[in-house]
Amino acid sequence: MIRVLIAEDQALILGALAALLELEGDIQVVARASNGKQALELVRQHQPDVVLTDIEMPQMTGLELAAEIQRLRLKTRVVIVTTFARSGYLRRALEAGSSGYLLKDAPSSELASAVRRVHLGGRAIDPALAAEAWGEPDPLTERERKVLKLAGDGQSSAEIAAELGLSEGTVRNYLSEAISKLGASNRVEAARIAREKGWL
Repeated sequence: MIRVLIAEDQALILGALAALLELEGDIQVVARASNGKQALELVRQHQPDVVLTDIEMPQMTGLELAAEIQRLRLKTRVVIVTTFARSGYLRRALEAGSSGYLLKDAPSSELASAVRRVHLGGRAIDPALAAEAWGEPDPLTERERKVLKLAGDGQSSAEIAAELGLSEGTVRNYLSEAISKLGASNRVEAARIAREKGWL
């Protein structure tokens, strides 16, 4: 029996994913989480074989969850199930230790077969996205990404500096570097470009 935990903040989708998997004779949904932190606690508690997780979730993203599972050297394997058909997200998911990346609009039959493949040690990645993922590398450093994300959320340089424990000058330098790398004319445009590519 393949033991699965599902992490998804939209209750309807969480229920649908669980219902689909429970139709399979060899898969058992052992836990459900509505945010990333709860998912991590439940992974530690239940030690499932596979975690299905969305990317955008409260308290901890699916990418952060995958990275934390990898850091803790847990045996649980991670499959990202998302609406984001962006190569940047796929690349970051793989770097965080995910074994799978499926789109929510994929046929439901692919879900169970992806769980089985990943459980056996393989990978389950949307083929069109996989081909695209290695085309354009993410030019942003982790710090530039954090600063740009906060700027894109409307925070001022002073607010970003206070939140990240940096000087305003350092924040401006990171923003300037990110704007330049993305060929943007300002921080708002840079954040939009980075979001579209899946780099934020």
